[in-house]
Amino acid sequence: MNPYGEPQSSRARARVPGSAGSTPDDDQPRSYSASARPSGSARPAPDAYRRGAGGRASVGNNTSGRASVGSASVGSASVGSASVGSARVGGSARVGAAAAPPPGRAAVARAAVRPGTGFGPPNAPDDEGSFGGERPGRGGKDKSKAAKRRRRTNILTAAAAVVVIMLGAGVVGGTYFFDDVDLPPPVSEDQSNVILDAKGTTLAKLGDQNRTVVPEARINKVVEHAVAAAEDKNFYKHHGIDMKGIVRAAWNNFTGGATQGASTITQQYARHAAELKDISINRKLREAVIARKLESKYDKDQIMGMYLNYIYLGQGRYGIEAAAQGYFGKSVTTPAGQKNAITPYEAAVLAGIIKQPEPSASHDGYDPTVNPTAAKERWEYTMANMYEMGWISKDVYDKRKYPTNLKVVKASSVKSTDNKPVGMIMRHVKAELADMGISAEEFKKGGLTVTTTIDPDVQKAAEEAGSRKSESSPMNDKPATYQAAVIGIDPKTGRVLGYYGGDDANGLDYGGYMSPDGTEIVGGQSPGSTFKIYTLAAALKEDISFKTTWDGTKLRPNGTKISNAGADPGTVCKGKIKYCDLETATIKSYNFPFYWIADGIGRDKVIAAARDAGVGHMFTDSGKLVDLNKTDKSTWEKTGYFDNEVAFGQYRVVPLEHAEGVATIVGNGVHHDAHFVKSVTRVDPETGKKSIVGSEKIEGNEVFKADQMSNLQSVMKEIVEVDDRDLRGGQEGIAKSGTWEFKEGSGDTWFVGGMPQLAATVWVGGAKNKVELKESNGRDMFGAGTPSKIWKKFLDAVIKAKDLKNEDFPDRVETGNPDSPFANGQEPPPPVQNNDGDNNNGGDCVLGFIGPDCNQNNNGGNGNNNGGNNNGDGNGNGNDDGNGNGGDDGGGNGNTPETQPTFEQPTVDPTFEPEN
Repeated sequence: MNPYGEPQSSRARARVPGSAGSTPDDDQPRSYSASARPSGSARPAPDAYRRGAGGRASVGNNTSGRASVGSASVGSASVGSASVGSARVGGSARVGAAAAPPPGRAAVARAAVRPGTGFGPPNAPDDEGSFGGERPGRGGKDKSKAAKRRRRTNILTAAAAVVVIMLGAGVVGGTYFFDDVDLPPPVSEDQSNVILDAKGTTLAKLGDQNRTVVPEARINKVVEHAVAAAEDKNFYKHHGIDMKGIVRAAWNNFTGGATQGASTITQQYARHAAELKDISINRKLREAVIARKLESKYDKDQIMGMYLNYIYLGQGRYGIEAAAQGYFGKSVTTPAGQKNAITPYEAAVLAGIIKQPEPSASHDGYDPTVNPTAAKERWEYTMANMYEMGWISKDVYDKRKYPTNLKVVKASSVKSTDNKPVGMIMRHVKAELADMGISAEEFKKGGLTVTTTIDPDVQKAAEEAGSRKSESSPMNDKPATYQAAVIGIDPKTGRVLGYYGGDDANGLDYGGYMSPDGTEIVGGQSPGSTFKIYTLAAALKEDISFKTTWDGTKLRPNGTKISNAGADPGTVCKGKIKYCDLETATIKSYNFPFYWIADGIGRDKVIAAARDAGVGHMFTDSGKLVDLNKTDKSTWEKTGYFDNEVAFGQYRVVPLEHAEGVATIVGNGVHHDAHFVKSVTRVDPETGKKSIVGSEKIEGNEVFKADQMSNLQSVMKEIVEVDDRDLRGGQEGIAKSGTWEFKEGSGDTWFVGGMPQLAATVWVGGAKNKVELKESNGRDMFGAGTPSKIWKKFLDAVIKAKDLKNEDFPDRVETGNPDSPFANGQEPPPPVQNNDGDNNNGGDCVLGFIGPDCNQNNNGGNGNNNGGNNNGDGNGNGNDDGNGNGGDDGGGNGNTPETQPTFEQPTVDPTFEPEN
C-alpha cells in the first residue's frame, strides 16, 4: 500500500508521462493512455507531492513491464549505460536489452526521472515531488537538496506505513481507507443574522455564532495569502497532505507523547468538515484521505474560501469577515486599494490569531487585544513568510508597521441587544420570520439580513417617554414596581416605528407579551374605557348616531346597577342621566350606554369590530386565551367567555394588538397588520448575490367606513382638548383614556390615539404583578394622568425629531340615526317656560317687575338645571360634576380631578396578573 491508500504491488509501476508540452499537475491531473500502463496495473496512484509531467521513467523494450532502479547492473549492461535519468519529458527512458531484467525478477521501488527541457532550463534543480536519486546524464548519487528531500520523504512515508502496521490500526490496505472514507459535503456554516433598523443601522446580530459567510471570489487576496503564510505557506504547492505531520502524530501516539498538529489548511478543513474530533492515528489517517479527496474535487481557491468562512478567530467571531469587522471595522470583500480595504499588515494580524485564538493554561494565545506581545511575534512570522513566498513586495515588507487601529471589544458584546429595550423587538422579528415560512432551523443557520420597520427617532422617543431610566420620562419618579409600554405605529402601513416594552431584553414583554422564543402570547391587560372605540365603531356600523340618548338609571337584567365611573347619579351627564347623549357619554367615559349598545346589537358585534381593527386575542375572566381570528359568536357567547362588559374593556388584551386596532381608527378605518419586518434577504455564499426571502405586506383593508371614522375621530379630538393634551405646534390629535380597577384603586391605565402620521398607545401598570397605581402626590392614577403625559411626550418628541408638518384629520361627517331603535333614553322633560325672556321662577311678580318676588331668583342670569355649565353658583365656571372635563375617570383639568375614585367597576373584579 502506498501512503495515500492506493493498492500497489511489491513491484514498482512504470508510468508513462505525457508529451513534452503537457501542463504540470499543479494545474491539471495527468492523463495516461491505456497502452502506456504496465501490465497488471489497474490505475495510477495519486501523488503526494507535485511533480513535472515527465517525472517518471517509462520502460522501453522491457516486455515484462518492469523498470530497474539503482546502481545494480543487470546482465552485461552497467548502470551508467542504462541511465534512467536521461529520459526527456514525453519520451521514454531507454533501457538497453542487456539491461532489461529477466522475466520474473522483482525490481524494487520506482524509476524516477527529473523533468527535462519541457519544464525549464536543463540544469534546473530536481522537482520536489520526484523520487529516485540520480542526476540526469551522469552516474553517482544525487547529493542535491531536492534529492535529500526526496529521500527523506521516502523514509518518512515508509516509516508511517511501518508504524501503522505495528500499531495494528486495522488498516489492511490503501483500498480500505480510500474507498471506505467518504468525502463529506461542504459544510454550510452557521452565520449570524443581521437585524437592521429602517435606516440600515445594525440593531443586533442574532445567531449561535457571530459569522458572516462571504464568497471566496470576493475576498481580498492579501487576506488569503496572509492566512496561507501563517498556517501553511506551501498550501498552493502540495496536494493537501503533510506527511511529516502524519508520521509525527503516529509516533507521538505510539510513544505516549503529546499530540502535535502541523496539519495543512486542507487537513484542518477536512477535520472540521468530517467532525473528526477524537485524537488517534485512525483520525489522522482519515483526515489525510479526506484532504486528498478534497484536493481532487475542489481547487485551492475553493478550499481556501471554505476554510476562511469556518475558522474561529476569538472574541466570539467565526469566519474571516466577522474577525475583520470585529478587530478593524473593515470588510475582507473591499477590493485592495479602495478605501477601508484590509491592508497586508492587518491581514497578517488576523492570520496570526488562527493558531490559538483563546488563552489556555499554558499559553495566552494570539488575540492581539489579549496577548499583544505574542500576537506581534506571530505577526512578524507571518509577514516574513508573505515576503518569502512573493505575496508582498520588499518595499511593503521593509515598511511594515504593526497596526494600531485594533478594537478592544469584549466577547459578550456580540449579544448587542442584551439589557437594551430594543432587544425586546427581536422576539417579534423571530415570530414574523416564522410566519413568512422561515423556520427556526433556517434562522439558526443564519445568513439572513432582516430590515425592520423600526425608525430610530421614533424608537428613541418611545424609550425616553416610557422608561423609568429616562430622566425626562413621567415614569422616572415612579416606584420600581410600576411599568409602562409605549407603541407607535404608522397608520398608513402598519409598520411599528417605535416599541418600548420594558428595559430588560430577556424579561417580560409588556408591549406584546411575546415569549422569549417568539412562539406564544403569555399575557395581556384590561383596556378599560379605551376599548370603547371598538364599541363605537360597531355602533356606527349599526347606524347608531352620537345624538342618540341613553338611560343611566336602567338596571342590568340581573337587577344590578351599571357603574358610571363613580359619579354622583344626580350630576351624571349634566343632570341628564335618563337621556344622556352618546357623545357626552363618550367624552365623560360613562359606561351605561356602552353596556346597552352591546346588549342591543349583540356583544359579538363589538368583539368582531375589535377583531377587524386588529385585536387578535382576548382573555376570559378565568384566564383562557381566545384567538378571535379562529373563533366566532358561537364561542364568544358561551358561558364563561364574554359578557356585555366587553363593551367597556373588562377583558384583557395584548397591548400591541390593541395598538394595531387604535392605528385602524386613526387611519380612517383602514386596517393594516402591525409588523416589525420590512424585508428579509439572504446572500448566496457562492455568488454573493442577494435574494429576497421575505417582505412586508402593507396593503390595507377598509373595515370601517371613512365617514363613520371621521365622526368618531371628531369626538375623540374633543377628549384631547379637554384633557389639555394638545400636541406640539398645534398638530391635531385624537385620544381615549381608560382605567381598570385593582383592589381599592387602579390596576391598568391607558391613553391611546395619535395623529394622522402616527398612532400611539400607552399603558401603565404593575411590573410582573399588579399593584395599586398612585400618582406622585399619592392619589389614584388614571388614564388621563401619567399615561396621557407619556403619550404627549412621545408624540411631541417624534414631531420635533422628524420635523413633521401639521396634518389634519378629515372633516366630520355626522352619521347614524338619532332615533335608533337600540337607544333607550327617556323623553326629556319639556323646557322651562320663561316670561318675556326673563328667568322668572314664579311667585308674586306682575309683568316681571312689579311685586315682592321680582328679580329675586335670577341665578346668575344663564344658569342651567342641576349644576350645568356654571354649577348654578353664578360663577360660570363649573364643569360637569366637578370631576373634570372629559377624561375617562375624572383625570381631566376640572376642579379637584382626583378627589373621587372614578374608575369603571365591573361585575367581576378581574385581578389577573401577567404570566412571568
